[in-house]
Amino acid sequence: MSVVRDLRVLWRFRDFRRLLAVRLFSQGADGVYQTALATYVVFSPEKQSSAGAIAAAMAVLLLPYSLVGPFSGALLDRWRRRQVLLYGSLLRTLLASVTAVLIVADVPDWLFYVSALCVTAVNRFVLSGLSAALPRVVDGERLVVANSLSPTAGTLAATAGAGLAFVVRLAVWDSDAAVVLFGAALYLCAGLMALRMAPQLLGPDPELVRPRLSSALSGTARDLAAAVRHLSAPPRRETAWALLAMTLMRFCYGALLVTLLMLCRYAFTSDTEDGLALLGVALGLSGAGFFTAAVVTPAAAGRLGPGRWIAVCAGVAGVLVPALGLPFATVPMMVAAFVLGVTTQGAKIATDTVVQSSVDDGFRGRTFSVYDVLFNVAFVGAAAVAALILPPDGRSAPLIVTVAVVYSAVAVAMAHFERRSVSRQ
Repeated sequence: MSVVRDLRVLWRFRDFRRLLAVRLFSQGADGVYQTALATYVVFSPEKQSSAGAIAAAMAVLLLPYSLVGPFSGALLDRWRRRQVLLYGSLLRTLLASVTAVLIVADVPDWLFYVSALCVTAVNRFVLSGLSAALPRVVDGERLVVANSLSPTAGTLAATAGAGLAFVVRLAVWDSDAAVVLFGAALYLCAGLMALRMAPQLLGPDPELVRPRLSSALSGTARDLAAAVRHLSAPPRRETAWALLAMTLMRFCYGALLVTLLMLCRYAFTSDTEDGLALLGVALGLSGAGFFTAAVVTPAAAGRLGPGRWIAVCAGVAGVLVPALGLPFATVPMMVAAFVLGVTTQGAKIATDTVVQSSVDDGFRGRTFSVYDVLFNVAFVGAAAVAALILPPDGRSAPLIVTVAVVYSAVAVAMAHFERRSVSRQ
């Protein structure tokens, strides 16, 4: 298989192996931690969660997260990214341990959300740093392949982490706090892996590093404005279009995720444990879709171009989401989880490649920061829309149709932009 051959080539890069190890432990811990949050907030038998409650939880966790995003990008263009990975992982270890204590103490929900918010806020620095550092450990010729395999491997690690969370509950201790502590241990492992890399390896270049925090924060607005101007230049307009397309696809994904949560909680079964198991199956199928996307995207994006591949992914989702979602049956929804895994991850790989290949290194951290903000705002907006539309059991044909229309619009717009780009050449 070509993916195996590509992995063998990338495996020769020692620093790529080390950066990948940090990503796997970090995102594996994310999967464990987020699964514990889901079971505690949504699937606890004593909690009668509604779509509005889920949307509120997402807003609490992600909107402030987006406010951190611009600052993380500005700092990543000044601070050594290896140090960000190291200290960010150690800080998450501490904060996740605090979350476990709060679960056991049965504190008010708002205090639990504050703790979870702190963990996810630090995640912005770590994930943005991993993406911005990737071009520093592979050459330009293999960047597309690395973009395909590395983030996808991280997503698969997060999926595996979610599975491990279930194992911890069944085999060790039936407690969300125990699962969170397991995630904290994985965050610690990510920090130890970061120590294997030299502090200056991941950039930015020494002349861009400004260690004073006040200097970095005071220039954030100016730096972000410069990044936007950088993206608006003609050589990088495809990047701006790709980011817009991915933002809309993220909106669709968020709306469908809330729908799936409600269906698993109330429609597919009346038992909370069975509903949680169904959600686990859906996540596993999405993970298989992510892996499939990693296999097919390098060849597809290489043949069609990243922009056209994004259009294809959106178009496929636009057709199959109503076909599989409108029956509101378990098996079609599981198939839809796999399809969305393929199309969402395929489009993301292509978007990441466009950003990394066209954005200068000095702007890369800020660009990924803008990328993250768009992602989170779209996701929270989708949850809010879903909360307004979804009935208590999660069955809503208007929501499914709306999502399909948005996917189709993205496909048409990206295809039109690519045709215009070719005609101008």
